[in-house]
Amino acid sequence: MAASPTRGIEHIGITVPDIAAATSFFVNALDAELIYDMFDLSPFPDIKGDPTEGVDFAAILGVKPGTRMKAFRMLRLRNGPNLEIFEFSSSSQQPTPRPEDFGFQHVGILVDDIQSVASRIEAAGGKKLMGPVPMLLHEAGEGNFFWYFRTPWGLTLELLVVRSPQDYEKRTSVKRWKPV
Repeated sequence: MAASPTRGIEHIGITVPDIAAATSFFVNALDAELIYDMFDLSPFPDIKGDPTEGVDFAAILGVKPGTRMKAFRMLRLRNGPNLEIFEFSSSSQQPTPRPEDFGFQHVGILVDDIQSVASRIEAAGGKKLMGPVPMLLHEAGEGNFFWYFRTPWGLTLELLVVRSPQDYEKRTSVKRWKPV
């Protein structure tokens, strides 16, 4: 089999209504670490004024004309993809999609202690849904659980704890990627 040019997910981009509040949530609930800020929030002294002035975000990102990117921030989420969070200003913004809507649905985060992280999510303003739930069917295994949450702005998060081999592993040599 030829080597793939695809190496993996480097980051997940998330639009939030308040970048400071979202950062606080990710830091307090999931131990995210700030890597850098851009635009309004930039601590870099060489950036003056609005560096996005004249940037055609409609052409670059596919947003509606007139949309302004107020800021974006890159966070490190331990042993997985980085989180790139954006705050936009637009007269046509929509609420966060629900899992049944087309497109991006949720972020799944592998944890060691699901109850502890669940408590941190709730303390940071997130909402617990029913859980933890034992993993089902192909994902089943002793001590394997999942639990869904909503961030304060409505994004769906899933916590996963995988303590034993999952049922699908008996039938295929291709395994799900897991951070080390």
